[in-house]
Order: sequence, then C-alpha cells, then structure tokens
Amino acid sequence: MKLATVSTEHGFRVVAAKANGYVDLGPGDVGSLLASGGLPPAADGEVLEIDPARFAPVIPNPGKIICVGLNYRTHIIEMGRALPTRPTLFAKYPEALIGPHETLVLPPESESVDWEAELAVVIGHRVRRADGATAENAIAGYTVMNDVTLRDWQFRTQEWLQGKTWEATTPLGPHLVTPDELSSDAVISCAIDGEIVQKSTIADLLFSPVDLVSYISTILTLNPGDVIATGTTSGVGHARTPPRYLRHGQTMVTRVEGIGEMVTPVRRAS
Repeated sequence: MKLATVSTEHGFRVVAAKANGYVDLGPGDVGSLLASGGLPPAADGEVLEIDPARFAPVIPNPGKIICVGLNYRTHIIEMGRALPTRPTLFAKYPEALIGPHETLVLPPESESVDWEAELAVVIGHRVRRADGATAENAIAGYTVMNDVTLRDWQFRTQEWLQGKTWEATTPLGPHLVTPDELSSDAVISCAIDGEIVQKSTIADLLFSPVDLVSYISTILTLNPGDVIATGTTSGVGHARTPPRYLRHGQTMVTRVEGIGEMVTPVRRAS
C-alpha cells in the first residue's frame, strides 16, 4: 500500500495510490492515521487525479525526527571516516519539513547548501527497548527524505544540529509505502538538473532500519508517526573537488525505487 498526505482548503486529507490515480480516504494526515490505530486494510472508491503541488510532507508533524549520519559505507569512505560501531544520531524538527514538490528557498545565510538523498522509516506503533522482531513489527513503512544540509553551519562546531534542521529545507514524501512494497536492494538516487549525483542501493546501509529502531528505542520511546532518516549515500556536493552546492534555478530530484520521487525546485530568497 502507498499512502500520501495532500493539502486542501479545508486541511489535510489522506489518499491511497492506485495504478491510475488516488483514492481519498478522508480527512487527516498519514501521521494522524497511524496514531489513531494504523493503516486501513484496503482502499476502495473513486480514483482521482491529484496535482503534485498539493502533496504535503507525508508526515506533516512528526513528534520526533531522528536522523542518522554516516550510515552508507560509500558515504563514510568519501567523508574520510572509519566505519562506526554505533549509529551517529542527531535531530530535526517538524519546522524543517516541506512537501515533496515544494520549492526549496535557499537560506540567505549560507552559500553551502548540500543535498543528501535518504530513505526514511516511519513508526507505526509505540515501542521501547525493542528487540529485532519487535522493531521490525513497529515499522509502518518507508518514505523519501532529502536531508538538505547547510555545510558551513554544520561544521561551525563539532555538533551538527545547526546545519541540519534549518526551517523549510527538508522535503519528505511523496508516499509512505508499507514494508512489503520496498525491495531490500531498492535504488536510491539524487539528480540535479538531470545529472545523477548520488546513486546506490539501500543494501549499502551499515545499520539497517530494524537495527536503528531497536537502538533508538533503547534511548527513548518511539511513537506512531515518528520518522527515522537512515543516512545518505556517496555523492554529496561537499565531498567533491571542488565542492558543489545547490544554486538558484536548479531542480533537485530525490528518488527511492518503489516509493516515488520528490521534485524540488531550488530558488534563492528574493
């Protein structure tokens, strides 16, 4: 099953993807649907076309966004780091999120805005100190994130938070897909103006989604609608020689096979 959250003049609505469109499941968003008892067993009804501009972040207001740094082997190597023995964690906040087709307005405070294509885990039910089987069962599904990063702010200190959760910089969506629809070696990619700058498979993850749910739930309770961003693969702009960063007028496309793609116009604030 693939679900999405769309914006209307009367608020959010949940829709389910079909081969030729979407079925309206009613008011609310995917996060509130999970919090109210989980995903529906089926989606039937009139099939509608939906303007991509109406798609909101698939989880518009998660209680927690926990992110993992240095989790694809290829990215760890390109950043000159040793393979970690424990996940590197940091946080984002809901104010950072934008829709999967919304314009990314480059913050005027930075000239070093970078791309990071990521697979994101969405929690389906409350879990604490989960073993592997419990952690796997707690995953409602997966979506796509681009952990857009202000590198100059990220590296002002040894802590990354200030470069990672800038307001209105993080596309999330377009769909939540249930685990049965995602291949264990699904291709993840990012393209800038049609040039593929990142491409790998999620099989390159060092710590799997189940590992991460188990580890993070040891620290704090995970609730329905919480999001875990699992890290990015190689090809980020900051690791290039010379470094490359997002610029006004570009278009960034972030894709995970089996989930969908986000098309993000990039503009400089006027």
